Amino acid sequence: MSASATQAKPNPNGAGAAAVLAAGIGSLAVAVLSILADKAGSIKSLMNFYKPTGPLSGVTSCAILIWLAAWIVLHFRWRTRQIPSRFNTAALMLLFLGLLLTFPPIADLF
Repeated sequence: MSASATQAKPNPNGAGAAAVLAAGIGSLAVAVLSILADKAGSIKSLMNFYKPTGPLSGVTSCAILIWLAAWIVLHFRWRTRQIPSRFNTAALMLLFLGLLLTFPPIADLF
C-alpha cells in the first residue's frame, strides 16, 4: 500500500469557515451602521423602518442582510475547500472590532 493511499484527505471546512467569517462581517456591519445612523441625520432617517423602534430597526435589518449575503457568497465559494485558519483569525478580529465599536465611549469618538 502506498503512502499516499494511507493518508486521509482532510474534510473540507469551507462551509464552517464561511459561517464564522460571515458572523464577523455581520457583527462589524451592526457597529458601523449604528455609528452612521447616530452621526448622520440622512442615514438616521433612512434607517427608520419602524417608527416605534427608530433607526435601530433599519440598522439591524440591513446588518442581517449583509450577514446573510456574506454567508451565502462565501458558502458557495468555499463549501468544497479547505480554508486556512487565518480566516478564523480574521473573523475573530471582525467580531471583536464589531463589539468594541458598539460601546458608546468608543462609538462617540467618530
